[in-house]
Amino acid sequence: MKPICLIVLLLGAAAAVSAQPPRSYPVLGRIVREDPRLDELLAPDAKIEVLAAGFEWAEGPVWDRKGGSLLFSDIPKNSIFRWTRERGIELFLKPSGYTGAADYGREPGSNGLLIDPQGRLILMEHGDRRVARMEVDGGKITLADRYQGRRLNSPNDGALKSNGDIYFTDPPYGLPKQWDDPRRELDFCGVYRWSNWQLTLLTTELSRPNGIAFSPDEKTLYVANSDPKRAIWMAYPVKDDGTLGPGRVFADVTSMVSQDLPGVPDGLKVDARGNLWATGPGGVHIYAPDGKRLGRLDTGEATANVAWGDDGSTLYITADMYLCRVRTKTRGAGW
Repeated sequence: MKPICLIVLLLGAAAAVSAQPPRSYPVLGRIVREDPRLDELLAPDAKIEVLAAGFEWAEGPVWDRKGGSLLFSDIPKNSIFRWTRERGIELFLKPSGYTGAADYGREPGSNGLLIDPQGRLILMEHGDRRVARMEVDGGKITLADRYQGRRLNSPNDGALKSNGDIYFTDPPYGLPKQWDDPRRELDFCGVYRWSNWQLTLLTTELSRPNGIAFSPDEKTLYVANSDPKRAIWMAYPVKDDGTLGPGRVFADVTSMVSQDLPGVPDGLKVDARGNLWATGPGGVHIYAPDGKRLGRLDTGEATANVAWGDDGSTLYITADMYLCRVRTKTRGAGW
């Protein structure tokens, strides 16, 4: 048993247990430094702090600037939780991604979360197989659930462009039997753009498209492929009309998957300097814009996703059962 388990916040099946934050937080994993440039991004004494634990599979974090809180999904629990420094963990929304009555597999809930400039929460919903938005009155509307009349697989993660367009990935992970599920209606896993109620398919070349984020100038779209047989991050040029040009492999970590390092390319974010912070085998990989890996936040866990928060310089991390953070010397793109 890991020592950290002694201070785990135990969560019930239906709701989280609120708790006052401790004066200090336990530390998870280590920081692996591979290039001197990492010192410009992380202080020598930077640590991966654990804020809460006990989740089934934490995912899709997003910082709510108006509320001063972090929202994140627990997909198996079909729930979204909220963390604040003052109150700790609270249940924010349940159900979050599946509103049906029957059992719907292991991952029915919401996954990636976004907040638009109007403060509305945008959800990638596994079970209901849609991209949805919570309105100001608390109700939800469907933004996209079909492509050319066929239901989406299970929207996974999204990136919000400054003009309001939503780019998102659609692998089969939310289907009860994933790719082999008889309910699957599409014979590909796509990357899409939602713009003014129109859905455009951008590429089908990735077997398991997952995390997605723009470069600071929005001229490049990064997409993770969470296939252990082709564990890569792609970089696509974004054309003036919002579609994508031919992509290139930005980084390939397929060899690391076979090294017993937990995780595959999953969620990712970009900082204001264009560095990529991408979850993959062995934690969070940090890449310079030129594709050189500078280091890794080695959580020791399968790490799902990241988000910038606070004043934009704190990186929040969802890693299996843990919610973590690390203080940085940079800021997220758009802060």
